[in-house]
Amino acid sequence: MELSERITNITAGGSDGWDTFYRARRMIADGIPVTELNIGEHDIRTHPDILNAMHSAALGGHTGYAVVPGTDSLRSAIAQRIQARTGVPTTAANILVTPGGQAGLFAAHNAVCNQGDTALYIDPYYVTYPGTIRSVGAVPKAIITTPDTAFQPTRAALDTAAPGAKSLLINSPNNPTGAVYLRATMESIAASCQQHDLWLISDEVYDTQVWDGEHISPRALPGMAERTLVVGSMSKSHAMTGSRVGWVCAPEHVINHLINLATHTTYGVAGFVQDAAEFALGQGVSVEETVAAPFRRRRELSLSVLAGQNAVRAVPAQGAMYLMLDIRATGLSGEGFANALLDAEQIAVMPGESFGAAAAGHIRVAMTIDDDRYVAALKRLIAFASDMVKQ
Repeated sequence: MELSERITNITAGGSDGWDTFYRARRMIADGIPVTELNIGEHDIRTHPDILNAMHSAALGGHTGYAVVPGTDSLRSAIAQRIQARTGVPTTAANILVTPGGQAGLFAAHNAVCNQGDTALYIDPYYVTYPGTIRSVGAVPKAIITTPDTAFQPTRAALDTAAPGAKSLLINSPNNPTGAVYLRATMESIAASCQQHDLWLISDEVYDTQVWDGEHISPRALPGMAERTLVVGSMSKSHAMTGSRVGWVCAPEHVINHLINLATHTTYGVAGFVQDAAEFALGQGVSVEETVAAPFRRRRELSLSVLAGQNAVRAVPAQGAMYLMLDIRATGLSGEGFANALLDAEQIAVMPGESFGAAAAGHIRVAMTIDDDRYVAALKRLIAFASDMVKQ
């Protein structure tokens, strides 16, 4: 018997781009000390007050089936947060609570794509994007961005790719590049979506990690609220990665259909976890700023360490917990450099090629270990690259 083409084609028969990560983890399992700068996981854990709220909710009995769309109070809290940030009227009816942002991406593409539809996404991209699109039966199509435009998509590239497509997926602040889309970029995206009648799926899980510029949700632009689905999450903003709480914010009629999807797939998110998420949101922006502060600080440390040398160049790091580093001066691909660095220095980074063709010759560094170890590792990385340039 054969499995379905949909399930066997999720990675299109190839790698999911995480080979270097898995090799580093095997080295660690074999007792080799590896400095991991490869995964977007906070080096601080979920705050004890949030865990206490979760614990109290569970002991209080919120352990049965939760309401599938999410509790009314959590949906309202998410809606209030979004409205306060964007100025767009938002109610609980616009919100579906999902088991993390990844489930939100899957649900959003299910909502807008039919079997065989073309679904656009921006390259470089988070590694699950093409597979998520394939998993709903759609056909992924990349829009290439370039380092010379700081990986901002251009109107020309959007309009070239858009004819015949059904949806466009964007991510700002961006993983892996750290780019924060300019207002002009967002306006171009909005205009292209309206001209070509595209649904827009906006992954905004890094909206609290903006170092330069401003976060602009395209849902707030004229004519976009009715065609935009926003995916959000508690993972990055509140260091709740393992709790798996995300959401889709969309027009009410879209959410009504997504509730049907959730009923037949996830059947909701655990009630005590939702209560903890509601508690966390109720603590206000100060909690989000505290969670983001180490990455803002390490970004400044990174720029200081990178100054005064040419072997490694940083793509403008405007947001998120990552640096995209240009290592083309070494003559190696991103994958070649990442593997050589792992062998020589036991430092694990992600090859740019893991995130698409546009990031070839780059690596992604996650700023997710304590300051002293991070600076030391970055200095070793630069020295390793500098030696290669001299050869």
